[in-house]
Amino acid sequence: MKRLIVALTAVLATGVALAQGAAHKASGVVTRVDKDKVMIKHEPVPSLKWPAMTMGFLVKDKAVMEKLKKDAKVEFEFVQQGRDYIVTGVK
Repeated sequence: MKRLIVALTAVLATGVALAQGAAHKASGVVTRVDKDKVMIKHEPVPSLKWPAMTMGFLVKDKAVMEKLKKDAKVEFEFVQQGRDYIVTGVK
């Protein structure tokens, strides 16, 4: 029984780590751009089972930030790091 608990704990910890490192894709419209954050009104994100919503994303890469303009329609990729969602690519 103890081995089973240890094995399940390891599997769950790995799953959480993978979910946080996984890249997700979405499309939407940029509603606001700040210094290192962008608000996007995005369509549903099936990989996270999210409905359409407007939310803030952090942007750490200057080259990515330069592509994000208010009212622009974008397709973007993002990852979760802790409690933050970070845009990693934009088309």
